[in-house]
Amino acid sequence: MKRAKVAYAGGIHEATPYGAQHEAAQHGTGQIRLADGRVLAEDAVVWLPPFEVGTIIALGLNYADHLKELSGELTVTAKDEPLVFLKGPGTLIGHRGQTRRPAGVGFMHYECELAVVIGKTACKVSQADALQHVAGYTVCNDYAIRDYLENWYRPNLRVKNRDGCTVLGPWFVDAADVPDPHDLTLRTLVNGQVTQQGHTGNMVNDIPELIAYLSSFMTLRAGDVILTGTPEGVVNVDVGDEVVCEIEGIGRLVNTIVGDGAFGR
Repeated sequence: MKRAKVAYAGGIHEATPYGAQHEAAQHGTGQIRLADGRVLAEDAVVWLPPFEVGTIIALGLNYADHLKELSGELTVTAKDEPLVFLKGPGTLIGHRGQTRRPAGVGFMHYECELAVVIGKTACKVSQADALQHVAGYTVCNDYAIRDYLENWYRPNLRVKNRDGCTVLGPWFVDAADVPDPHDLTLRTLVNGQVTQQGHTGNMVNDIPELIAYLSSFMTLRAGDVILTGTPEGVVNVDVGDEVVCEIEGIGRLVNTIVGDGAFGR
């Protein structure tokens, strides 16, 4: 089952800055159906992250091809522990949102990632039991600005914790509807041209390994989300570009790059 959260000026549900919050489901091409039965065009609502997000846990360099792509600039290898960092809630926006490219930046790129949503508390779980703690999946586009990197293996705050730099959605897909999360194709299109292609089977550390590793020293709770990394093929994007991240069976996440002026900066 695929579910979303949107904001729309109508109803008596939880308020957001964009209107009342509603649960939504797919309804044909270009339409959604609110929980109260109303059918609306996709562009008639503001899309929100499709679940109540807890801690945002992000993985760097977790695809073998991407690791190889950057091998000339790295001091880490696939034998090292997973490269993990946390992100603040202000980074998040939803489907069809806008992400700011600051003036003067030389290289800003997308990262298409499978996002794993924790469904129940996980503390010191084994790899064998790890997937029992997964509620579902969504698509993530986690932007980075290379100009701000201190180095390739230590992402700093300006790279990964900028407002609106992490796009989630459009759908939350139940784990039961994803038979094998390690057998999914993913790709990114910039202005309709395919620029990145990959496969979740190419992760250096797969989902059970990540959950077992993380839960060995921190308790994972319902709503926590693990961004599992991106494959090779990241390219520079500029103001006006439409970036679409697709993951087989999970969804098609659309985002637009805007300049400082769109945010009054």
